[in-house]
Amino acid sequence: MATMVETRSAWTTTALHVHRNSLLHMSFHWGHKSEILFSGWPGCSSGMYALALIFIFVLAMIVEWLSYCSIIKPGANKVATGLFQTAMHTVRAGLSYMVMLAVMSFNGGVFLTAVFGHAIGFLVFGSKAFRKSSVAEKLPDLPPRK
Repeated sequence: MATMVETRSAWTTTALHVHRNSLLHMSFHWGHKSEILFSGWPGCSSGMYALALIFIFVLAMIVEWLSYCSIIKPGANKVATGLFQTAMHTVRAGLSYMVMLAVMSFNGGVFLTAVFGHAIGFLVFGSKAFRKSSVAEKLPDLPPRK
């Protein structure tokens, strides 16, 4: 029994030691010292953190653009259209997961940047605010995310 307690205590101490030296958090935190998407990026540099926030913002806007863009012309080959829609859906899903993984860094700035990127992207690409008015509105190639 003593060995079990000693082993458990050693593991707990080691796990706490590793957690304290790591940039990984399990609750929201603020500041530029964080890891987002890739090991060591953006690191401790404020400039690289700003670049990471811009990257996440643009990524979220691209996800919204892919959700509402309409590239396929009416009367196109159904098989080619289906393959193209599948490819666009795959890219959109992959980029959405990248934004989600960035938010999972639990950095408050990254969370707000992703939310604002989606909001501005929807305003520009999905809402009626910037659409050209037409008699028959074209439907997007991809159904909006649920």
